Amino acid sequence: MPELPEVETERGRLAARLEGRRIAAARIDDHRLTRPEEPAWIAGALDGEHVDAVEHRGKYLLLRLRSGQVLLIHLRMTGGFRYGPATHERAVLELDDGSRIAYRDLRRFGTWRLLEPEEAAEHLAIRLGPEPLEPQFTAAFLAGRLAGRRAPVKAAILDQRTVAGLGNIYADEALWHARIHPLRPAGELSPDEIKALRRGIRTALRRGIRRQGADLGDGTYAGGRMQHEFRVYGRLGEPCDRCGTPIEKTRAGGRGTWFCSGCQL
Repeated sequence: MPELPEVETERGRLAARLEGRRIAAARIDDHRLTRPEEPAWIAGALDGEHVDAVEHRGKYLLLRLRSGQVLLIHLRMTGGFRYGPATHERAVLELDDGSRIAYRDLRRFGTWRLLEPEEAAEHLAIRLGPEPLEPQFTAAFLAGRLAGRRAPVKAAILDQRTVAGLGNIYADEALWHARIHPLRPAGELSPDEIKALRRGIRTALRRGIRRQGADLGDGTYAGGRMQHEFRVYGRLGEPCDRCGTPIEKTRAGGRGTWFCSGCQL
């Protein structure tokens, strides 16, 4: 599933092609993409719209339209955009410069919602905490979200109301940077450990963004380089880059979880 680094990479590519352009024609072929709204209604509303900005919020992409409406896109597991021929096309935007942008989604879990700006703001505010790379994501905020939690810290930080945009891969990487065991009860972290966790989250996400996310080999996020620099994720049995202890795997919150028992305590 794309996480904040992959979504931000997708946002940058999409912005370069969409911002300032007019949608000459829109086609949506998959009713699951827009339900409960009819695809033809969403496509008709997009026809002729100008795209003023492409933003991200957590794992969401936001297309801000000149009418004031917002197209809120969640890529889910395999959604993404292509700028040439694509398999598994679910929607196509034809632009006023003659270019074509296709939305592809192998698993068909992605969603498009066309909302008024206040509806979009409310939708996101209910579901997401502050952006983890913005100043509002403080150690005090994180401490408040983890206080009293008996759940493993790995599961706690996967809650999007705690860390917007964080998913399984970068949670493992963040905990490695913070030297915190993923199964530690979230509410038992000390103030210093919470500060280290905040730094670890930000470090892991920034590294992912600089490397244009991770390409896990299914073609969804081709071009990403982060997979070559994982510290723990997917590295079962390999030596830890920090202490040499073989990487182990367990489960936390139902998710496969990689960690180093030698230096994550």
